[in-house]
Amino acid sequence: MNHLLLAARTDISESLRSRWFMVYTLVFGGIIVALFVSGLTESRVMGFSGLSRVLVTYLQITMAILPVFVLITTVRSVAGDREAGVFEYMLSLPVSLSAWYWGKMLGRFFVVFLPVVLAMFAAVFWGLGKAIEIPWVQVAYYTGFLLSLAWCFLGIGMLVSTLARTSDVATGIAFIIWLVLLLFMDLILLGLLVRQGMPSESVILLALFNPMQVFRTAAMMLFDPHLVLLGQSAYVILDNFGQLGYRAWALAYPVVLGSVCAWAGYSVFKRSDLP
Repeated sequence: MNHLLLAARTDISESLRSRWFMVYTLVFGGIIVALFVSGLTESRVMGFSGLSRVLVTYLQITMAILPVFVLITTVRSVAGDREAGVFEYMLSLPVSLSAWYWGKMLGRFFVVFLPVVLAMFAAVFWGLGKAIEIPWVQVAYYTGFLLSLAWCFLGIGMLVSTLARTSDVATGIAFIIWLVLLLFMDLILLGLLVRQGMPSESVILLALFNPMQVFRTAAMMLFDPHLVLLGQSAYVILDNFGQLGYRAWALAYPVVLGSVCAWAGYSVFKRSDLP
């Protein structure tokens, strides 16, 4: 446990000193500032206004940015250390592979999750200062959704990082994964599946295995409980899950998927030729 915490602290220290973390923090902080400057707290859409309007817009933007940031920065961790010869040095120290791997993942999770959730809570504190009503239930759900999404793509990134032999290859694979998942969000590929005669229920269920789609739909459900914006596909979701069931699915499924990918990455990592 001490070695795991030491590995996590080392990764956190390295990340905090890196330029990508500064850019990463400025991006999400800048999004919140831009949303307030744009006057979203004064707008009303479907009866949805104030801080709730800001938070749901923030989550919709985060859904597209967070996965690619997490993937690209994470996949370079193991692959980059392999290229830099860090493993040869690590193997000479009394640190187990499991402690190094899981410590690195926990440290990276802290680094990628902290700026995102701090930006959201900065909006909450701003709302408190302006005496705006705070939707605490939505804030709690949004925090859980962000946590599960970050963990999911962190696990995928660790798996890709252990499979790729170079950081450039790992970055390319990460970008392709993000692009494919983005296309499967009821856009091009789903349209092709429907056009080929695949039952609509099967297409919708396939989409719900996409963590980005799960995140997006769950965020919509908090201000549109009947998912009117999704049209007839809402009936498939609500009939099979229900509102509470789908929210639980949106919180649990990405975490499980990320954990499975992370464990698969560790299995590959400990059996591979590290140097």
